[in-house]
Amino acid sequence: MLFRIDPLASNPVFEQIVFQVKTAVARGVLRAGDKLPSVRDIAKDAAINPNTVVRALEALERDRVIVRRQGAGCFIAPQSSDLTVKARRAQLDAMAVRMVTEAFHLGFSAADVRSSIGDALDQIRFPSSPSSKRASS
Repeated sequence: MLFRIDPLASNPVFEQIVFQVKTAVARGVLRAGDKLPSVRDIAKDAAINPNTVVRALEALERDRVIVRRQGAGCFIAPQSSDLTVKARRAQLDAMAVRMVTEAFHLGFSAADVRSSIGDALDQIRFPSSPSSKRASS
């Protein structure tokens, strides 16, 4: 996997790596069990500090996107969530409000936002029944 780092971006480099891995998983480019390149290889290819890569991998592990296997490396984890459907829905709603609010302040119409969301949805490989994981308590 080749990481594209934008040193002028407003978000930190480690967040760019995290989002690129999450996007690759969501689009089906990376699947459960796929091995990520080593810290050294990522740092060298992206011309960034290895500590930045470690920070990104720690965030991905905390978010349960990857699992580390001692001596073997980092692998894409099977998709799962310990959160209830209600808690996951609350997070989704908060993200939607944040996105719509930012779009409003950029001057976009509701139709523009719907179109953009539709385009983004078309790029993602969703499971057949995303809410079926972990019934709400």
